[in-house]
Amino acid sequence: MPGALPRVAFGVAVLVSLVVLFLPASGVPTAPPGTDKVVHLVVFAALALSGRWAGLARLPLLLGLVAYAVGSEVLQGATALGRSASVADGLADVAGAVLGLLLWSAFTRRAR
Repeated sequence: MPGALPRVAFGVAVLVSLVVLFLPASGVPTAPPGTDKVVHLVVFAALALSGRWAGLARLPLLLGLVAYAVGSEVLQGATALGRSASVADGLADVAGAVLGLLLWSAFTRRAR
């Protein structure tokens, strides 16, 4: 069973993702085109990595992150945040989750 640090790290990653994904459009900094996709990828990779470190099983974590990706995009498009739903952002989220799980597997294989 993982200690407190991995669970805290996962909790922080969740909180950061909530801010990144649900910040009103007026608070989103301007950046070069495509930067938002990189941010989505990194956020979901961090969620996957920290989730595995916290002891969450791979498949339930991946399914939860895919549901979170879809749900966050739907909410962005359906709320008064001034944000829009984006299939490309959702795909970047899922790619980040898969990347994070692959990195975790590589790290743990190397550690053995």
